[in-house]
Amino acid sequence: MITIIAAIGSNNELGKDNDLIWHLPADLKRFKKVTTGHAIIMGRNTFESIGKPLPNRRSIIITRNTSYRKEGCEIVHSLEAAIELIKDQDDAFIIGGAQIYKEAMKKNLVDQLDITQVHHDFEADVFFPSIDVALWEEVSREHFSKNENNLYNYSFISFKRNV
Repeated sequence: MITIIAAIGSNNELGKDNDLIWHLPADLKRFKKVTTGHAIIMGRNTFESIGKPLPNRRSIIITRNTSYRKEGCEIVHSLEAAIELIKDQDDAFIIGGAQIYKEAMKKNLVDQLDITQVHHDFEADVFFPSIDVALWEEVSREHFSKNENNLYNYSFISFKRNV
């Protein structure tokens, strides 16, 4: 099963200047819990914003640069090549960025969406694709109120593919 995992603002904002635009410790903790022990697929810019392979995860980076190398990571040159690498695994996660999300959804390469909705409007330069409710069914939603550590209201929402 391939799942897109993303945190998005109220208007599908993902980030600005190749960085997150909020700090939400609850989302980071959930991301770590959900993805640990699994393959994570990401674009090069997403990897560069993280800066290193994440512990206890198989890191697969997609880049057009054929000479790109990063110790502890597998490098491929297309989303399809990344999917081929994980075809024998039970679960894998696409963790960004916007272009990879868009391509994976457009080509119907994912089974689930695991979304953290941050209930706030942010200034952004990259956005998550619209979730077409004809294709995606919401299967769970947990809402949380802001607190001293998490400065915004947020929800964890899971979708599964309808078609």
